[in-house]
Amino acid sequence: MGIVKIDEDLHEEVRKASTVMCRSINAQAEFWMKIGMLAEANPSASFNDIVRMQLEAAQVRLEDVAVA
Repeated sequence: MGIVKIDEDLHEEVRKASTVMCRSINAQAEFWMKIGMLAEANPSASFNDIVRMQLEAAQVRLEDVAVA
């Protein structure tokens, strides 16, 4: 594991987002990095497409948790 230096303003945004998303600050930053990496690798995919692909790869049954 390494240390990543980020701008203080960005760190504050990560902190605020982590509270809303019920994640630790590190987990929120890691989520954003992973989504960014996947977005660069799949430039035609939307955020929702990327999340759906990741859920399917983890074998999450989306039809079981769909909102009525």
